[in-house]
Amino acid sequence: MKNICSNLLKMGFIGGGKTAQAMAKGFISAGLVKGENITASFSPQDDVNLQAFKALGAGTYLDSVPVVKRSEVVFITVKPWVVPAVLKQVLTCSKDKLFISVAMGVKLKELEESLLPTARVIRVMPNTATLVRAGASVFVRGSAATEDDCSLTQALLESVGTCDEVTEQLIDPITALSGSGPGYVFTMIEAMADGAVKMGLSRDLAYKLAAQTVMGAGKMVLETGAHPGQLKDDVASPGGSTITGLSFLEKNAFRYIVSGAIEAATQRCREVSGKE
Repeated sequence: MKNICSNLLKMGFIGGGKTAQAMAKGFISAGLVKGENITASFSPQDDVNLQAFKALGAGTYLDSVPVVKRSEVVFITVKPWVVPAVLKQVLTCSKDKLFISVAMGVKLKELEESLLPTARVIRVMPNTATLVRAGASVFVRGSAATEDDCSLTQALLESVGTCDEVTEQLIDPITALSGSGPGYVFTMIEAMADGAVKMGLSRDLAYKLAAQTVMGAGKMVLETGAHPGQLKDDVASPGGSTITGLSFLEKNAFRYIVSGAIEAATQRCREVSGKE
């Protein structure tokens, strides 16, 4: 496998939607690949995303076969229900290629059985924050994946955030947590800002302070190693504004609602993957 730090790595994306764009932009920004060494395939009606990849200097196609042929590493970034048809299309040219799938609910066994025996597969779950190199990703190695394949995958994903290896049975709750999580956090930022605007702040300042607050709180959890409950207690002075706000959240079942969202999203992932 080519040196993982080499920007000469030939990388392909089967499907060029938002996830693919976030990853491609992150890898380019990290200096791990050049835009000119990226190829991506699109459906004929997907001109907006095709143009976005062209702007990166990437090669674009309406057929996935040339993407696989020109790449050492191929990311499967199409919708889950499209995966079987796409893999059937590229089956004959999948020999000795590394496929990294981000398709929700599509299991390793299904991926491996749809490609030639010499193809290697790794399943990953990144999130949208890879675009700003602050992603939270995990990966699961396939039966034929080598240590080099895993090292390459981890290096790519760590270049745009954090990356951990997990077992496949954990993918669904991880998807619900970190994959869908940005959507929950964006909604919370918007709600926090709405409350501040109601109390007199300008919209721009409210969004800036809310977003920075969320980012800073997350960084404190990661870098201090302290329990989130302890950090919460540290800022909740007796009779103060923080404990008053927290009391309001508790009265309105804030914890139950947030944890329930993770549970509901996990169940949806399991429905897609056919577990239930």
